[in-house]
Amino acid sequence: MRLTSSRILGCAIALAISCASLAVRADDAIGQVKTAKGDVKVQHKNQPAGSLKVGDHVAQSDIILTGPGSSVGITFTDNSMMSLGSNSKLALDQYRFDPTTHVGVFNTSLSKGTLAAKSGQIVEQTPEAMHISTPAALLGVRGTEFVVRVEGQS
Repeated sequence: MRLTSSRILGCAIALAISCASLAVRADDAIGQVKTAKGDVKVQHKNQPAGSLKVGDHVAQSDIILTGPGSSVGITFTDNSMMSLGSNSKLALDQYRFDPTTHVGVFNTSLSKGTLAAKSGQIVEQTPEAMHISTPAALLGVRGTEFVVRVEGQS
């Protein structure tokens, strides 16, 4: 079978479109992966989970998953930082941040695993604007660093 340049170009375009659909557009990005070790995945809205690596962006409604012995560190646009330990599942439920006024809201859900967090400019501006839900509690963050662990099989 002979490959023509138009077939090669067509295949290249199809591949680029399919890969682009898995990535977060820069305008939708709410944070960026700074560290990743082991099996780290992200599930973008209405898409299957895919690999997450250093430099990748995350968006509102993403679900971050870590496997056994794995971890990930993410810095958000308000300079909040979150690190997930092994066997963790974190949903980025709601995120809005105005870089001029620093007003925003940051809500996440940790359904299993370990989360270490340091709040950023959203909480500095509006202390009650960050919440982390777990199956057992709702944590209101008031400008501090903390660690929370959820045990279970979700």
